[in-house]
Order: sequence, then C-alpha cells, then structure tokens
Amino acid sequence: MKSLILACCLFVAGLAHAAGVDPALAQQVDAFVDGWHDDAAHARMRYFDKMAPDGVYIGTDRTELWQRDAFREWGRKYFEGKQAAWVFHPTRRNVYATADGSMIWFDELLDTENMGHCMASGIIRRTPAGFEIVHYQLSLAVPNEAAKKVIEVVKAAESK
Repeated sequence: MKSLILACCLFVAGLAHAAGVDPALAQQVDAFVDGWHDDAAHARMRYFDKMAPDGVYIGTDRTELWQRDAFREWGRKYFEGKQAAWVFHPTRRNVYATADGSMIWFDELLDTENMGHCMASGIIRRTPAGFEIVHYQLSLAVPNEAAKKVIEVVKAAESK
C-alpha cells in the first residue's frame, strides 16, 4: 500500500512539473509541430522524416495504425506531385515535458479542411539531432450532443 501511495505522489508531482513547462521549450515544440503540419499542408515528404523510425501515427479510422515507414508508403499518394496533402490549423496546443525535457507530450485542437474540428495528442522525443515524433493520435472532435447520431452512423457503416 505504501508503494502505491508513493507511486501516486510521484506521478502527481511529475504532472505538476509538466504543467510548468519551460516557455522556451514550449516555443520550440510549437515551431516543430507547426512545421510538421506545414510540411503536410505543402505535400513535402520530409513530413515523414520528422517522425521517429519507431514512431506511430493513429488516424481517425480504426484501421489507421501505422509505423512510420508504412505510414509514409500509405501517404505517398497524397504527397508526391501534389500541392497539399492534408491541412491542419492548430487553434490551441498544450505542451508538457519531463523535468529534463527529453520527453515531451502535447495535445492540440485543430481546424482541418476535410474533417472539420479535430483533436490530437502527441509524444516527442528530444535527440542529439533534434525533435522527433514518437506517437501521434488524431481524432474527430464530436460534440457530446451529436455523439449518439455519430455512433449510429458508424454502426451502420461497419455493418455493411
């Protein structure tokens, strides 16, 4: 029991520190993530290089769970020879970090051209070469009042 209480205290202390992330680090993370989104908006293949080799991207469809290289292959058709792939405009982002700044996580609200309002969260690792995205999960932002209707539409689509 003492171990559980200690673990909970350490976890809460870690979150408390995370809430006070260094403003300079938050600014660097914002620039990095904004640049990543801009690479997609302009169909630059370097978008995929900003993900860690072991990085994971989870899209909005339940089949969309990719390791970086598989994601690059899937996404190639949206990037090569195109002016834009997908366009995400962040409207809010919260940045958190470990005490040493080696692991960073964030959440963001996005306005998108094709899917409307979305939410996402990500994990970034700092390396000697810079930042890399280890995990990113995108989701549709569904108002609670519309959730029941959306669930019915999803069930109908999945039953086909």
